[in-house]
Amino acid sequence: MIANELYFLSAGEASRLIQSRKLSPVELTEAYLARIEAVDDKIHSYLLVMADAARAAARQAEADIQAGRWKGPLHGLPFAVKDNYYTQGVRTCGASRVLMDHVPEYNATTIDKLQAAGAILLGKLNTWEYGTGNGGVYFDLPFEPARNPWNVDHFTGGSSTGAGASVAAGTAMMALGSDTGGSVRLPAAACGLQGMKPTYGRVSRHGILPNCYSLDVAGPLTWTVEDSALLLRAMSGYDPQDPGSAHAEVPDFVAGLDAGIRGMTIGVVRDLGEANNLLDASNRSAMEAMIEVLHREGARIVEVTLPSAIAEYRQTGAVINWTESLSIHEKDFMQRNAEMGQALREKMMSGFMTRAVDYVAAQRRRRELTKSLDALVHSVDALVLPGAFHVAPPFADPDKVKAFTSDTAMPPFNLSGHPGMSVCTGFDEQGLPTNAQIVGRYFDESTVYKVARAYERATDWRSRRPAL
Repeated sequence: MIANELYFLSAGEASRLIQSRKLSPVELTEAYLARIEAVDDKIHSYLLVMADAARAAARQAEADIQAGRWKGPLHGLPFAVKDNYYTQGVRTCGASRVLMDHVPEYNATTIDKLQAAGAILLGKLNTWEYGTGNGGVYFDLPFEPARNPWNVDHFTGGSSTGAGASVAAGTAMMALGSDTGGSVRLPAAACGLQGMKPTYGRVSRHGILPNCYSLDVAGPLTWTVEDSALLLRAMSGYDPQDPGSAHAEVPDFVAGLDAGIRGMTIGVVRDLGEANNLLDASNRSAMEAMIEVLHREGARIVEVTLPSAIAEYRQTGAVINWTESLSIHEKDFMQRNAEMGQALREKMMSGFMTRAVDYVAAQRRRRELTKSLDALVHSVDALVLPGAFHVAPPFADPDKVKAFTSDTAMPPFNLSGHPGMSVCTGFDEQGLPTNAQIVGRYFDESTVYKVARAYERATDWRSRRPAL
């Protein structure tokens, strides 16, 4: 196997090769570092590459595996993290001038978990400032924005911009992002990945720069469903250092992944109400084709509708997001807002202008919306509905960039906390990825993965990669 093939292996494939001693962690890590060197000046997926540390970890992984000290399926596999994940002794700036000198004294819990499983950290990935914003890209941050590997003139989705770009381009095998209103699933949709937002509380957020305490969720962006399941299994678990962490059993998400979906009832949301005319024709037709595949795989398809308009979920979540973000970052905003980019500054101003009574009303409405949405989710085994309504737009059209972020069916499940996964459903006539979303019951990521895997296995979208 030649080096330039290695960076397009899935994590599952690479793991099996390492276990059979047909591939070494050192060889694999060097292939990724070479790939970063070769193409990252085009896509800007990284803010910081930890090459020396990655090489040292790869050598240690190789020695451990050769000595029979295998730690599991992630042992020797490279990953990278959005630059709002704290890394001990390594700058974590969140793409901001304000945090340019921020060097944490500890790792995010998720990083500790993955490194304990033998995974190798390659570096810190590009992001919107502080991992948040107003949906726009203004080219006013200290780093060049990440670019979409399928067309470098196009948007990656936000805010986990580098995470989406890296896995699609082969500069990272797996990536960790964070999702407050879609920020794992949107880059996955734009870049043709499988992006999982787990149940709220499933994964610790300790050591992740907070954006909105009651909405933030950490999640994986990967090339395949199996890769996502492998990563989520290692990331998950109760953490007393995160007040929102849940005492929930962590299943083996990989076990039974190929069991199929025969006999499942899948609720399909076709009617988006007032948002119907926003959905791209390419995304609509790709989702219809996906539904046909799931039906052929043995699922019973039923038509369902969301209990409230998507705009209501989005507006309720926005008030909560603005307010909590300002409460977290008020000192930075008051003292150093001139150093912030436009997107972050405008979001902080939205929080500044929101009244306490509005926040309280939004939280009350949230409980009502969540109760009715949970009843819908529990009426079926899983939901299938649109995710991002548009394919990745060109940077040259700022209105379309903002519309990509706002025109989605993702915020309802941040508000409710249900697990939601963006899956690649093909490509449009320009070669840009299309997407749909699969949603499950609380802490039932296993069923979401089974549905996603049944569709992935029946299609050939994973055989196609961007040319850089």
